[in-house]
Amino acid sequence: MFGYIVINKPELKMKDFYKYRAYYCGLCRMLKARYGISAQFTLSYDMTFLIILLTSLYESESKHERKRCIVHPLKKHDFLQNEITAYAADMSIVLSYHHLLDNWRDEKSLSGLAGAKALKRACRKIEKKYPRQCKEIKENLRLLEECEKNNNNDIDTAARFFGQLMGGLFVYREDVWSESLRRLGFYLGKFIYIMDAYDDIEKDIKKGNYNPLKKYYKSSRFTQDTERMLTMMMAECSREFEKLPCLVDIDILRNILYEGVWTRFEKLRNSRINDEKSKEISLHG
Repeated sequence: MFGYIVINKPELKMKDFYKYRAYYCGLCRMLKARYGISAQFTLSYDMTFLIILLTSLYESESKHERKRCIVHPLKKHDFLQNEITAYAADMSIVLSYHHLLDNWRDEKSLSGLAGAKALKRACRKIEKKYPRQCKEIKENLRLLEECEKNNNNDIDTAARFFGQLMGGLFVYREDVWSESLRRLGFYLGKFIYIMDAYDDIEKDIKKGNYNPLKKYYKSSRFTQDTERMLTMMMAECSREFEKLPCLVDIDILRNILYEGVWTRFEKLRNSRINDEKSKEISLHG
């Protein structure tokens, strides 16, 4: 479900792109250092955004290094890490643990069971360190699972549970900024859920999987209505973001929130438009 909160690279200055990549590589390296090579598979752009946002807000001092890695063995790359990187790594493990556990419960996936077992011990330690965040993640995933089992086709209800999960995760500290961070994460989470449903709609219909956008799919306004929902979510998310006193890396953050989050949607929309045109040509050709 993750992978939609990305940069729009062509519109980002090169110095900002390299810094963004340094945060991303820093998270990758942190995951390996804390939880082993297998943990690097939990790496996501969404958590990189969280790192940059919280680092900017709390002005966390980052450690800069240049090292080689398995992916880039011939050339040294920049790594940026701080306390927020460690937090994001921990949250990545918790989310992955519950995702793998759900795969085992729902699909009897042996790989899901094996992966969950591998992360269980680490997850238990993280739960002791961040009990509130882990409780909110677990509870909202449970509610989302019930929603799917009941085949609830209300997209707002399903998206709300994932939004609540992300809202709790974005609150790193209980302070003056926590309410804005919670609301920012809430609307960003709803955006991610709706975007994922839009991305997977054809596959889910074919396989008979749960997808609350199914009832809208046959409508001639399917894409327009989905875009309207997504725009509403990002408008609220951006409103909360602008309340925060973020100055460091502000161009990266705005690039992601105002441009990057739309890159996948635009590709899907254009692909569907082209498919419809091809069908029309085929029918009238």
